[in-house]
Amino acid sequence: MGLFSFTQEIAMDLGTANTIIISNGKIVVDAPSVVALDRRTDKVLAVGHKAQQMHGKTHENIRTIRPLRDGVIADFFAAEQMIRGMIKMISSKNRWFAPSLRIVVCIPSGSTEVEIRAVRDSAEHAGGRDVYMIYEPMAAAIGIGIDVEAPEGNMIVDIGGGTTEIAVISLGGIVSNKSIRIAGDDLTADIMEYMRRQHNVKVGERTAEQIKINVGSALTFLDNPPEDFIVHGPNQMTALPMEVPVSYQEIAHCLDKSISKMEAAILSALEQTPPELYADIVRNGIYLAGGGALMRGLDKRLTDKINIPFHVAEDPLHAVAKGTGIALKNIDKFNFLIQ
Repeated sequence: MGLFSFTQEIAMDLGTANTIIISNGKIVVDAPSVVALDRRTDKVLAVGHKAQQMHGKTHENIRTIRPLRDGVIADFFAAEQMIRGMIKMISSKNRWFAPSLRIVVCIPSGSTEVEIRAVRDSAEHAGGRDVYMIYEPMAAAIGIGIDVEAPEGNMIVDIGGGTTEIAVISLGGIVSNKSIRIAGDDLTADIMEYMRRQHNVKVGERTAEQIKINVGSALTFLDNPPEDFIVHGPNQMTALPMEVPVSYQEIAHCLDKSISKMEAAILSALEQTPPELYADIVRNGIYLAGGGALMRGLDKRLTDKINIPFHVAEDPLHAVAKGTGIALKNIDKFNFLIQ
């Protein structure tokens, strides 16, 4: 940042689970969407990784909040404090005065007017002067490297923390889309419930997330299976410590219902697709982005079920953020940004 550059431009992927900020084409913040506040004064104690470490371990004077639920802002005050804290993380060293901020934020494609306004207000209160918005599947497509303005159909399935966004994109617009509130958080909740019911052991959100990352699978048979994951927790009946090995097959069974709902949503979006674009999609395949795309065997399961090849994006976790960053550079060129 030189002395004379008045406008700082940032692209923000404001996610239910993680928030990523891009500035000057580089990822400068990649942190969990969590903020820790002092209950008495509402002062911000930590944002991102530090707040995440406190999550589930706080005493009565500290509360940790995940301000976004299902991809939309559920707690205004906390969201604003979190956005502000994350913008502060972008080095404030060589700045003599606060420049004005131009922000592009991505939002779920199923957002209502009210939800869109909530994001805009939070971004403005956190210091944004020009705030633009882009729909998540559109950002994911740009981030994957698809030419979104070409006259051909491409389908994106973006499985985030709070929502799964399914969209068919052609000529720089979304032709048909489906946004369902079944995504990473629901898979984590399925695992917590399963551990309680099946193994009689209580696990928190963070442990369930670890189980999902280590042995999460969409198929009960994998070519190179992960090793069983050992879970430590209290027995529900006796409160004595337990050690339970969890296999990927078990988790595949426990996630089956939620993944079937995602399959149904993808089929439903395909049904609404005009035939010419449908032919393009069959030829190009369907792209998977978002953290959920990392689930073992998911691409194979969907390919077998839907008979269209599914490709996992190169860097699925950052596809949306990268696309938002590219949109930021082309604000004048792209006419699908919402202002």
